[in-house]
Order: sequence, then C-alpha cells, then structure tokens
Amino acid sequence: MTETSSGQVGKSTLSSMLNALAQDDSRDRIAIRDLLDTLGDRALAALLFVFAVPNAVPVPPGTSTILGAPLIFLAAQLALGRRPWLPAVIADRSMTRADFAALIRRIGPWLGRAERLLRPRVVALASPPMEYLVGLVCLLLAVVLVLPVPLGNMLPALAISLLALGIMERDGLWILAGLATAVASAVVVSGVVFAMVKTAVFFFTQVLG
Repeated sequence: MTETSSGQVGKSTLSSMLNALAQDDSRDRIAIRDLLDTLGDRALAALLFVFAVPNAVPVPPGTSTILGAPLIFLAAQLALGRRPWLPAVIADRSMTRADFAALIRRIGPWLGRAERLLRPRVVALASPPMEYLVGLVCLLLAVVLVLPVPLGNMLPALAISLLALGIMERDGLWILAGLATAVASAVVVSGVVFAMVKTAVFFFTQVLG
C-alpha cells in the first residue's frame, strides 16, 4: 500500500507495481501474463498504457507494429466492457527482466509525474458507458498506430496513454485531454495520408502522361 498526497493510505500506484516486478530477482524473464497477474483489476487500462507509451517517443522502425497488436486486442475489450484477457500467443510473450527494467526506467519519470496529477474527478467521463466509447477511440487509434504512416504513431500513442491513465484513475479531465489529443492525431494523420495520396497521384500522372 502507498500513501496518497493527503496522507491517507491508498492503493499501490502503477509505477510502484511495475518497479516491484522489474526488481523481482526471482524471475529471469517478464511475460505479459505476469503483468496481467500483477495488475489485477487494473490490468486492462494499465496494459494499454504500458504498450502505448513507448510509441509516444521515437522508437526503432517496426516497434509500433509489434506493440500495436496487443493494443488493438486490449482496446477492443475495453470497448466491449470485457475483463482483461489475452490469448496465449500474446500473453506468453516475454522479455528479459533487465530489458523490462530498462523500459520501466524509461517511462518511470513520466508516469510518476502523471500519477501525482491524477485523481478521481468528473468520473462520469471515465465510467460506463463513456468508458466503452473511450475503448472504441483507443481501438481506432491503435489501428492507426500499426499502419505504416509517417508521424502515425506518436500522437495516437500519446492519446491512448492519456486515455488509459484517465480510465485507470477515474480522472475525467485526463479523458478530455486524451480525446483532444486523439482529435489532433486524426487531423495530423489524415493530413499526412492526404499528402501521400496527392503525391502518389501526381507521380503516376507524370509517369503515365
């Protein structure tokens, strides 16, 4: 258990649970199934965040496709109001504990700052049926994230991260911030796609003309 800013004992934070798992030297590898077991009833939103946030920063080519597939599956479950579950082919994927610890160190500072700002407010935006709409938005963003579109991963990943944290902590203001980021993402990605299509049409017009 951890203490909240008001001095009251509260539930463990996501960062503390992830750090505890990263420091568990009884494990050589950390599987997605371990995250499901550790995070319990918070697993769905927490895993959305864990898979999305690495894409919000520059990553090697192809990373968004690897991390995006579980995002699609998890977002669909959030949209349908299902409990967190992943097929064995995804749940059994693992990484070394050292690599997992390095990932947690990378996202830890950002997550820690976010946790200090998060608190239950405007909870109607983070509860059913609005929660299902958020899941649908996350699903659409996850599909965009896996597509090979330039600049098509960072803003959708940031939007999913904000929405996931808002759902997890029942913070409607973060839901609003995530939805605003999703709209910005749609504008940017649609602009990039339009430019790509326009360029392709111009190219073929020149070649065939």
